[in-house]
Amino acid sequence: MYLNCHTYYSLRYGTFSEIELLELAKENNVDVLALTDINNTSACLNFIRKSKEFNIKPVIGIDFRNGNDQLYVGIAKNNEGFRELNQYLSYHSEKGLKLPEVPIFSLENCYVVYPFEKVLELEKTVFKENEFIGVSVDELRKLRFSRVLSFREKLVVQQQVTIRNKRDFNAHRLLRAIDKNCLLSKLDKSEECLPTDKMYTIETLQDVFKDFTFILDNTRRLLDSCSIDFSFGNNRTSQNLRLYTDSLDNDYALLERLCYDNLNKRYSNPKPQVLERLKTELNTIKALDFVSFFLINYDIVFYAKSKGYFHVGRGSGANSIVAYIIGITDVDPIELDLYFERFINPFRASPPDFDIDFSWKDRDDVTTYIFKRFKNTALMATYNTFKYRAVVRELGKVFGLPKEEIDKLSKGNHTFSDIDDLSKLVLRYGKLIEGFPNYLSVHSAGIIILEKPVHYYSATDLPPKGFPTVQFDMIIAEDVGIFKFDILGQRGLAKIKDALEIIKTNRPEVGDIDITNVEAFKSDKNINQLLKTGGAIGAYYVESPAMRGLMQQLQTEDYLGLVAASSIIRPGVSGSGMKDEYIKRHRNPEKRKDAHPKLMQIMPETYGVMVYQEDVLKVANQFADLSLGEADILRRGMSGKYRSRKEFLEVEQKFISNCRNKGFDDNLILEVWNQIKSFAGYAFAKGHSASYAVESYQSLFLKCYYPLEFMTAVLNNGGGFYSTEHYLHEAKKQGAKICLPCINTSDHPNRLIGTSIYLGFGYLKNLETFTIQRIISERQLHGNYKSLDDFIDRVAISIEQLTLLIRINAFRFTNKRKTELLWHSIFKLNAMGTKSKQAQLFKIQHRQFNLPKLKTNWVEDAYDEMELLGFPLCNYFNLVNEKMHGGILASAMKDFVGKSVLIYGSLVTTRFNKTSQGKLMRLSTFIDSSGDYFDAVHFSDVVDEYPINGLGVYACYGTIKDRFGFYSMVVVFSKKMAIIPDPRNDIVALTKVV
Repeated sequence: MYLNCHTYYSLRYGTFSEIELLELAKENNVDVLALTDINNTSACLNFIRKSKEFNIKPVIGIDFRNGNDQLYVGIAKNNEGFRELNQYLSYHSEKGLKLPEVPIFSLENCYVVYPFEKVLELEKTVFKENEFIGVSVDELRKLRFSRVLSFREKLVVQQQVTIRNKRDFNAHRLLRAIDKNCLLSKLDKSEECLPTDKMYTIETLQDVFKDFTFILDNTRRLLDSCSIDFSFGNNRTSQNLRLYTDSLDNDYALLERLCYDNLNKRYSNPKPQVLERLKTELNTIKALDFVSFFLINYDIVFYAKSKGYFHVGRGSGANSIVAYIIGITDVDPIELDLYFERFINPFRASPPDFDIDFSWKDRDDVTTYIFKRFKNTALMATYNTFKYRAVVRELGKVFGLPKEEIDKLSKGNHTFSDIDDLSKLVLRYGKLIEGFPNYLSVHSAGIIILEKPVHYYSATDLPPKGFPTVQFDMIIAEDVGIFKFDILGQRGLAKIKDALEIIKTNRPEVGDIDITNVEAFKSDKNINQLLKTGGAIGAYYVESPAMRGLMQQLQTEDYLGLVAASSIIRPGVSGSGMKDEYIKRHRNPEKRKDAHPKLMQIMPETYGVMVYQEDVLKVANQFADLSLGEADILRRGMSGKYRSRKEFLEVEQKFISNCRNKGFDDNLILEVWNQIKSFAGYAFAKGHSASYAVESYQSLFLKCYYPLEFMTAVLNNGGGFYSTEHYLHEAKKQGAKICLPCINTSDHPNRLIGTSIYLGFGYLKNLETFTIQRIISERQLHGNYKSLDDFIDRVAISIEQLTLLIRINAFRFTNKRKTELLWHSIFKLNAMGTKSKQAQLFKIQHRQFNLPKLKTNWVEDAYDEMELLGFPLCNYFNLVNEKMHGGILASAMKDFVGKSVLIYGSLVTTRFNKTSQGKLMRLSTFIDSSGDYFDAVHFSDVVDEYPINGLGVYACYGTIKDRFGFYSMVVVFSKKMAIIPDPRNDIVALTKVV
């Protein structure tokens, strides 16, 4: 009897989930109801999926509104009607159009219900066959005396359901105030629902409408005529594009031909193992109807290669020899003994996961190609939810609390008993609203390519990037049989591509470099030495302090070692204690005897330790005798998204039961199960790690043999884990000379000439893009600038912009001091009277000004660089202005294990973390005065007492620890060293320096 129900996907309006709506219906003996969120269909598919559990017939539709002005409710008679509603809403939302007061499209497979008040307002007297008039409980008293009563066959119950109780109504008002960005006291009543917009029992509804039983009958007939169905769970079938060509047979023939045509490119002399694996995979892919999925991925990659774009194929698809042979991935599953069943198995309903990475510069073009190439295409959505601290801030503003009080509440700096009632309300409703959807966003990578039109499943929005985006997320998509294609953008590939271009320009004698020759890179001792010694700064995925430290602990010096390191660094393996156990067994063969014989037999390569997601499959199947289908449910459950699912809990019970039946000790069962649980979605598939490792080796090759070109490319692509300043330090270590921006040499990005890296104009804070474009365009058209006068004649520039260039010494080719150039520029621009940005038509005769000699020094330059670039080019140690008392260098840490020592270090990076007890700690990386790295840990007892306040040199005193041959400091005391003040602000300091 309910045609107009909202969930919290009526964003900033509704107050509970679609599951809670079904629970509410069950409590009130409602056996059929319509979900009609406001201009949104996010909850529809899951509402249908879950309704069977409550034995409720689902009906879906849309509450069409302009703002809070309800126009009409559209209800789908069937799946085609849902498509019509989605298409209608999408047309208006994508074009930014207001919804019309009467539908302008034909909605033949839908019912349209006009609210009673809207019918009166429009003075509507003519109704189509599928149009009705909705009357709420409150409106019955008006109906008795209204001309609308004469339309007996058109009257239906429209009791809106938005809240359940007083608390929901209060939350609703708060959400409306947040949405309107106003004080709660200023919220217009027209923005709110009514306190009576809630669900009554069927018995109550029948009693209320006892004088209008024909309205109940009309409503029941309407609901009975609706039927919506999507196949979910075990009954689902793939909704993705089924045919790549014109038939299944031709699709398979094409995939088979691609494999055998490209086989010899991957395997020059394929062994029987390769041919057998290929045949098995092809048969399985065909049997499970995943042929088009492979061909679509191949099509995307083929297009990218035709454009010269680099890519990396990751995900479980990297376990596939078919994907390897046709070029979707570059990971050889035979070499790595990748577990085929992790990729695909007869029990698996979903296709393998292909994550295809492109350069961040190329990704948008690839996405555009996909939308042009395939008809029914859209981006996947994700839900941005209210976070507790953020919603507390919003509620604080809605209640009109002062900023100080809001800060205190959001940061948790309070005791609940000590705050006033208003603040308590903020916290209570903050907890209630926490987790509500706030707004829809675009999934970071997911694209769907469907057999049927996208609007068959969802309405679409049009975010700034201009690609239609559905209103549901990947979890619901998979439940209904929609499997996304992951197209990602990353900077690592751009670094590789740009480095190759820079090599061509800077070292043309090198010729073409085959960056795909990864097999040669894997066996290169010089490249592997970089891994082993932590020299991977700038290289994709292996440059972070944690990863560099791990590789030194493991003494990683080959491809397989890097693949393992890429996975055990993840929190799932690390948090379970298995990382340390793996390192021990890797470094000390005697420790491998600690492994349970059965686990050692299952996972000999990782010494009986679960490292990869495939290991969960192996252990579940071979240790606990679960089927491959059950094992895959277990693996998916590790993601956390499915952990509460009934099927996952059933598999957990069966795992424990089977192990007990096999006679395993409960302690062992619990230990193995806890290892599985600890993965919690953080462990990688082995093929995923291997894919990362391939790209890492390509980066390491360039870092090893073309370090300056590579570091320039790293800088030009936004760096990575570290700051620009630190990548410049690394470039210096590799022999680069770092040059400040120069108007005759620099470009917008950094530019390498020989061994000199000229910093790009883009680093200069406040230097306008148009100014940069004018400087470079004029130089390209008419040659280098000969003097400051020549520059002023040729480039229209304000004194403020010119000052920035002079202060950074961009005119140093004139051999004049910056102070002199600054005074000349002021006199000359003032004399010219150039206020406009128009270039001069005729060359002006410049007056020459005689200036006294003005002294400057390197400290002033350093301060100018810090202000304009964010960092100085000199070493921070040169700026220290207090005595440094001895100390050791990082290279000597190995000689002081267990002892307390002093090391002076320039901060590279620092971040907070939490101990196993949940206490705050800090992890920092420094470089000593010789440029070598050392890592430091600040535990909770010192983290607040001795804070790290920005870049600079710190005196670090602490105990040296040895962790598998990797040395670090546990900080006892730290202090930031003072630096020389800016002489221009301190006359005394000036006399000391000059």
